[in-house]
Amino acid sequence: MTPPSPAPAMKRGTIPVFAVATAITVANIYFTQPLLERIALDLGVSSTAAGGVATAGQIGYALGIVAIVPLADRAPLRSVSRILLAVTAIALLAGALAPSIALLSLATLVLSTTTVVPQIIMPTVASLAAKGQAGRALGAVGTGLTLGALLSRTVSGALSQATGTWRADYFAAALVTACLLFVLPRYMPERGANTGKDTTGYLKLLASMPPLVLRHPSLRLSALLGAGVYGAFSSFWATLAFHLSQKPLELGPAAAGLFGLSSVPGALAARYSGRLSDRYGPDTVNVIALASATTAFLVFLLDGDSLAALVIGCNLLGYGTTSAQIANQTRIFAGPVAVRARLNTLYMFSLFASAAVGSALAVALFESHGWTAVALEGMAFLAIAALILTVHAVNRHGPPEGPGTRRASPAAHPEPAVSEHR
Repeated sequence: MTPPSPAPAMKRGTIPVFAVATAITVANIYFTQPLLERIALDLGVSSTAAGGVATAGQIGYALGIVAIVPLADRAPLRSVSRILLAVTAIALLAGALAPSIALLSLATLVLSTTTVVPQIIMPTVASLAAKGQAGRALGAVGTGLTLGALLSRTVSGALSQATGTWRADYFAAALVTACLLFVLPRYMPERGANTGKDTTGYLKLLASMPPLVLRHPSLRLSALLGAGVYGAFSSFWATLAFHLSQKPLELGPAAAGLFGLSSVPGALAARYSGRLSDRYGPDTVNVIALASATTAFLVFLLDGDSLAALVIGCNLLGYGTTSAQIANQTRIFAGPVAVRARLNTLYMFSLFASAAVGSALAVALFESHGWTAVALEGMAFLAIAALILTVHAVNRHGPPEGPGTRRASPAAHPEPAVSEHR
C-alpha cells in the first residue's frame, strides 16, 4: 500500500468558506418544511401528501450519508464536491419546475441525497487544521451547520410569504447552490489528508464500515453520546409547533420558525466549544453540553407555557446540542485519517436513528400525555447519555477530564493511525 501523503496546507479563508458552505447546503434539507401548506394548495394535494416532500428530504439525506460520504476517504474531494453541488443545483431547479407532488418529492429526494457536502467538509477541515486546533476548526464550521439548519425555515417562510409562491424558494436555493459550485471546490484539497493512493473498491469501502464500530472505542462513545443528545433535541422540535398551537399560547405555525431565529445566540456561543475541546478534551465539553441540554428540559418541564422560558430553553438546548456535536466529532476525528469520512458516516447514522426514534416517540407522547411527557422524554434521553459518560469516566479510573486536566490531543484516547484496509 502506498504510504500516506502529508496533510495539505489550509488556504487562507478556508474555514469561513467551509462554514458558509455547510450553512447553505444543510439549508436545502430543511427549507421545505414551512412551505408544505402552500405546496399542498398549489398542487391540489392533501397535507399528508405534501408532508411526503419533507420526508423525502430526510430519507435522501440519510441515504447520502451512508452511500456518498464514505467516498471522501478515497475519491478526489474537489471532483466530488463539484459533482454533488452540480447535481443538487439541477435537482433544486427541477423541484422549482415540478408540475406534480410525485416529481417534487423525487427532486427533493435527489437533492437531499447529494447535499451531504457538510459531512464531507467536517472530516476534511479536521485533517487540514493545525495540530491541536481541530476542535476550533470544527467549532467554526459546526456553527455554520447549525445556523443553516435553524435559519433555513425562517428565511424560506419569509421568501415564500413575500413572493406568494413556494417555487421561489427552490429557485433561490438552486441559484445559491450553483454559485457555491464556483467557490467551494477551490478550497477543497484534491484528496483527503493521508489517504495516499487508495484504490479500495466502492463495495469494499462500504463493507469496511461495520468493523470500524468494533475497532474504535471513541466512535462508540461519541455515537452513543450524540444519539442521546440528538434524540432529546429532535423530541423538542418535533412537538414544538403542536405545543405552541394549544392553550394558553395558541400561536400559529410561523411561531415555530421564529424560535429558530431566537436560537441563534445559543448556536453562536457553541463555536467556542471547539476551543474548549482542544484545551481540555471532548469529555469536558460533553459534560457542559449535557448540563446545558438538561437545564433546557427542566425549563420546559417547569415553565413550558411561558414564551420567555421556551426561548431561554431553546438557546440552552441549541448550545448543548451543537457543543456535543463538536466534542463528539473532535473525538472521532482524532482517529486514523484514512477512515475519518467513514467514522463520520457511522456517527451521523447513529444521530439520525436516534432522531427518528425521539421524534416519533415525542409525537405519540404529546398526543397521549401532553407537553410534560415530552419534557420527561427529553430528560430520559439525556440521562442515558449522562450514564454512558459516567461509565466511560469510571472505566478510565477517574472523573471526566476537567479544567485541571489538560491534554495535548483533542481526543480522550487518541487512536493509532493504522491502516483500516485489510
